[in-house]
Amino acid sequence: MNWSGLVAVAVLVGSVCAARSPYQAVLQHSRIRGRAQGPNVCAMQQIRGTDKKYFTNCKQWYHRKICSQPTVITYECCPGYERIPGEKGCPAALPLVNIFSTLSAIGATTTQMYSERAKLREEIEGPGSFTFFAPSNEAWAALPMEILDALVSNVNIELLNALHYHMVSRRLTSEELKHGTTFTSMYQDLDVHVHHYANGIITVNCARLIKPDQHATNGIVHLVDRVITAVSNDVHSIIDTDDDLETLRTAIAAAGLNNVLEGPGPLTVFAPTNEAFEKMPQETLTRILGDPVALKDLLNYHMLKQMHCAESIVSGTPLETLQGSVLEVGCDSDQLTLGGRSIVTRKDLLGTNGVVHYINQLLIPDSAKTLLELAEGSSVSTATRMFVEAGLSPHLKGSEAITMLAPLDEAFKASVVTSDSVAVMKNHLLKHQLSSKSLYHLQELESLDGVKLRVFVYRNNLCIENACIAAHDKVGRYGSLFTVDKVLTPPMGTIMDVVKSDDRFSLLVGAIQTAGMTELLNQEGALTFFAPTNDAFSALPREELSRLMGNHQELSGVLRYHLGEGLLVSGGVSSHTRVKPLQGEKLELGVRNYTIHVNRIPVVDADLMATNGVVHAVNKLVKPVFVKDREQSDGPAGAVRLDSRSFRDESLFNKVLNSRSSRNMNASQ
Repeated sequence: MNWSGLVAVAVLVGSVCAARSPYQAVLQHSRIRGRAQGPNVCAMQQIRGTDKKYFTNCKQWYHRKICSQPTVITYECCPGYERIPGEKGCPAALPLVNIFSTLSAIGATTTQMYSERAKLREEIEGPGSFTFFAPSNEAWAALPMEILDALVSNVNIELLNALHYHMVSRRLTSEELKHGTTFTSMYQDLDVHVHHYANGIITVNCARLIKPDQHATNGIVHLVDRVITAVSNDVHSIIDTDDDLETLRTAIAAAGLNNVLEGPGPLTVFAPTNEAFEKMPQETLTRILGDPVALKDLLNYHMLKQMHCAESIVSGTPLETLQGSVLEVGCDSDQLTLGGRSIVTRKDLLGTNGVVHYINQLLIPDSAKTLLELAEGSSVSTATRMFVEAGLSPHLKGSEAITMLAPLDEAFKASVVTSDSVAVMKNHLLKHQLSSKSLYHLQELESLDGVKLRVFVYRNNLCIENACIAAHDKVGRYGSLFTVDKVLTPPMGTIMDVVKSDDRFSLLVGAIQTAGMTELLNQEGALTFFAPTNDAFSALPREELSRLMGNHQELSGVLRYHLGEGLLVSGGVSSHTRVKPLQGEKLELGVRNYTIHVNRIPVVDADLMATNGVVHAVNKLVKPVFVKDREQSDGPAGAVRLDSRSFRDESLFNKVLNSRSSRNMNASQ
């Protein structure tokens, strides 16, 4: 990046950091993005095909999307400025006039017209200090006809009251519109509810301020995108008076959550309709309704700890629920989405302590699910099917405290499951409901059938035997689900037992016995054996193999170099992993193309688990890697190492070394 680019970035960061509120931050960013068009020009992002415009932040600017919809950049005068014909940008400050005239200047002509009809003009032209949340022309046009008719048919009372509810008898700039504040309106002292979100969006009674801070001689005007109505009921009352939420009311009472909905808040409630409950499988619904803990978790998962009007969401955002986990709240065009699904049917029913959005589908948190339901909602469909086929559904659907180890679907493609699939899958069900965060190195776990399984903690992985955890825990009502990368294979004997039971190691077994190492590989301990197969021994010249087998001491040294201290499964290997062998300096391990290599020899079959270690099969004898070999192998592809022997003329090479330029270069170094 050149110097001017660095200066631009520094100015952008410094200006935004100096902003006093989230709205001021996005306004400042929009100013910076628009300054190439002239003074006081703001860059706006307009959703393609609509009239909706937003001041922009960095993320939106580069993504060019709002609510998953593409945007186009438009340039407008920043608040308080106007264009002068023939001049660049918006150099002139808007003349300061009264609120009534300001309404016309910002395009709120319908509000201006209704203000005159309701005899409000004299008040907002005269002395005083007011804040007017003025609906745009489009906001009035979107009002249901029956409501608009009721207002304009009684302009001296209904319309005047409605306009007075949009007014506060003091000047409130965007800086003073703090998140979660309320201000007394000029209609019967009823409050208006303001929220100022971290993304720069400001709402009043869930109406978005689309042109804030339009100053006037007698106050300030904020243009809003809808006509707001008075709020007098709390969230509990909204739910309690709608027949479409009858099932939800019953569930809330059964869970003892009425006090939460009647409390101070603020809350966001995604209220499932009767239809949403009817869509739930009857067995699942009956189970949850009959379980107070699961029911409370279910309902709390539908409530956010903060109040979020629909207009506050411009992209997918993880928000914390009362249940404790997060819910992905996003938008797609004009639809609110939950977890990427457009299931919100009504938005922004505002209460004094929060807001209600209706949804037509229940949201079930993991904490209210059985193990089978957890598995069905994860990327472990093969394991789920095999658990069911093995007749283990009662364990997965009941109230037994267990932990499921569910291999990824890809794991079954790389493993051969024996005919005794019941035993294999039972090994993947552990006693007790566990958390991976509580596991520790060499901890002993127990399967439902009593098989002992070990925990191995590595710098880059957490493994149970050969199966390493591949995703975050899913914690259900009674059980936990650990997604693992391999089909788990418990140890079936000592290292000696493992190699004796595999025909690929027949020559190795003879070598071990010849070297007198049988007892070593049978005794308790934790060893990693890079076990040479018959192919590894057969690759040696016949004379060398005979000599090696005839020299017990040398043979023992070779085999001990293949034995590493400690138990290292393949999932614990990362780049440049080093293992101390029983004899020799070190073994260097790494991963290339998903294959483990030891001293650059590929492991052809990994993770043959033993009670005293693990066996990894190699088709070549492992030899030490010398420094020179390592430097050559690690060097750039095609690199050529030059030394004096590469010169045909030795005298010419010496002349170059002894030349003045060579001596000067050496001195400078």
